Amino acid sequence: MSEVLRKSDFLVIPGVFNPFTALLAQKVGFKAVYLSGGALTSSLGMPDLGIITLDELAWMVRRIREVTDIPIIVDADTGFGEAVNVYRTVKVLESAGANAIQIEDQVLPKKCGHLEGKEVVRPTDMVLKIKAALKARKDMLIIARTDSRAIYGLDDAITRAQIYLEAGADVIFPEALESKEEFERFAREVRAPLLANMTEFGKTPLISAEEFKAMGYKYVIFPVTIFRVAAKAMKDALEVLLKEGTQKNLMDKMMTRKEQYEIINYYFYENLDRELAKEGVKS
Repeated sequence: MSEVLRKSDFLVIPGVFNPFTALLAQKVGFKAVYLSGGALTSSLGMPDLGIITLDELAWMVRRIREVTDIPIIVDADTGFGEAVNVYRTVKVLESAGANAIQIEDQVLPKKCGHLEGKEVVRPTDMVLKIKAALKARKDMLIIARTDSRAIYGLDDAITRAQIYLEAGADVIFPEALESKEEFERFAREVRAPLLANMTEFGKTPLISAEEFKAMGYKYVIFPVTIFRVAAKAMKDALEVLLKEGTQKNLMDKMMTRKEQYEIINYYFYENLDRELAKEGVKS
């Protein structure tokens, strides 16, 4: 499945946060999914500050891989420690079913890439993490993210990207660029497979997938989009239930039972149970 990521000319990749959302993305027609740290931690009631554990993340990767057969890109924050920790992180997540891992050059405790107060490690420290990841991986892609733009400026982010590429990173991810012009310059100066982050309410203006493709980006992720839409819909529904005590005015906003069951392959298991029962009678 990593070959899908390597050989695709361009991919639009939605952020998911559990098996159902990954299944839904696959059935809609997306060719890969991104297990978003921001969406996953929010779904667990936690802030995206690097406090999620490797075990918690690996558990979710395994659950998503169990029900899907498309590539999973996993947000692994800073790799859960120093270079030796990154080595183990890659081993664990690839074994769980990840096809690519994203590691960022922030200092712990890390923050959302679009918030103030971030710090970044020395480029040499990030190079060690990349090299550890390369030693650990079997086939997965190593995505190196730099958060330097917000701290030291675009020139430093470009320099870091070139260093990370030379260290062996497969894909470069510039975080929190602030204009289309910055993305264009980054793509001109960093000759590598590039990933763009199209999140909402951050430092990056809304740019379409087609615009990123034209600029030369290979992937564009929408990490928290469906979580935010779902969260707003759930909040609205809860307020209606509290106020009205009935769901009748929510029915047209719902996925039907049939649609829900089709997503989770309910009918496959129902038919399997029926077939197994018949086999039991024959024996």
